[in-house]
Amino acid sequence: MSKIMFDYTKSVLERVSFDPILFCKELEKAIRTLLPFEMEELREWLFYFTNEKPELKQCLLIVNP
Repeated sequence: MSKIMFDYTKSVLERVSFDPILFCKELEKAIRTLLPFEMEELREWLFYFTNEKPELKQCLLIVNP
């Protein structure tokens, strides 16, 4: 079940990546729902995903400890 939530979260973030504000809001929702080990995977995915989209780099501050 948790893999499904992780994949769903990535899908949503990809779809809203056109708007940095909306992306940050969805990322905050993801933080509340994902398990700790999934958050580590999400951090890694975000690092690579935001390399292509510098306007989303500010949202990385939300997930960095």
